[in-house]
Amino acid sequence: MKNIAIIMGGYSSEYKISLISGNVVYKFLDKSKYNAFRIHIFKEKWVYVDDTDVEFPIDKNDFSVTVNGNKISFDCVFNAIHGTPGEDGLMQAYFELLGIPQTSCDYYQSALTFNKRDLLSVLKPYGIKTAISYYLNKGDVINTAEIINKVGLPCFVKPNKAGSSFGISKVKAEAELPTAIETAYKEDNEIIIESFLDGTEVSVGVINYKGEIIVLPITEIVSENDFFDYEAKYQGKSQEITPARLSDEMTQKVGAIAKRAYEVLKMKGFSRSEFIIVNNEPHMLEMNTIPGLTTESLIPQQAAAAGISLEDLFTNAIELALAN
Repeated sequence: MKNIAIIMGGYSSEYKISLISGNVVYKFLDKSKYNAFRIHIFKEKWVYVDDTDVEFPIDKNDFSVTVNGNKISFDCVFNAIHGTPGEDGLMQAYFELLGIPQTSCDYYQSALTFNKRDLLSVLKPYGIKTAISYYLNKGDVINTAEIINKVGLPCFVKPNKAGSSFGISKVKAEAELPTAIETAYKEDNEIIIESFLDGTEVSVGVINYKGEIIVLPITEIVSENDFFDYEAKYQGKSQEITPARLSDEMTQKVGAIAKRAYEVLKMKGFSRSEFIIVNNEPHMLEMNTIPGLTTESLIPQQAAAAGISLEDLFTNAIELALAN
């Protein structure tokens, strides 16, 4: 029986969602194959939490835990941390140094995809279309006229390195820009301001399943709110239609772009890329490498539509990590 550490929590605003994802993995992991351990990773503590919620500190020197005098080491880590330090390469680099396999992509890919500006810049030469964008770093002079001149109105102001739609604003008038920028700076010291793409929003899951890179059934996002924000994602304020209402031709087209991005970046594990289709052209917004794994999340929905159970999805991730 392999010992599997399911890491969850993290240092960002997404920690609550990560805890839910991690507990879903814990619930559905095949207990006949694996000994599963819930590991909470927070700035103030790294702890193993047993089924009675008793906490045991993790030894960061070798990522082990001692329980009642028994030292437990881990054969593999299932990474369920959204945001830093699980989705930006820090944990991946740590586990690589320790020689412990983990289920997400490698540290460079994690750091690259977590930085929306860098990701889109790397993919542009491969013909992957994106929104028109304007970049700001904290402390930069804010020239609202220059921003609007480049990206137009309405536009989106986003933290460059954050997830779950934290800190995002849709700006409809130039006067709203400074407030939106301040909101984004609460999540990150880098900002990306993008032109509004008026089209069909879709989310495309790409995974390595049993050694083959496959595109999962695509999800169409129809938000009741102004955009697919936190409420729409997690509080039922959106319709998520899987499979998406796209023509066969467009399904193939957007799926091929998402798969190409996965392959170009030499990805491993899960990826979920967001696109808006405008005039029959998919425009990429971002790629998530630790997508939500709650029962309401998109990757589990897409896997179910493909006939892949959560138990199979999680077993596959661990077996691939162990085989690498």
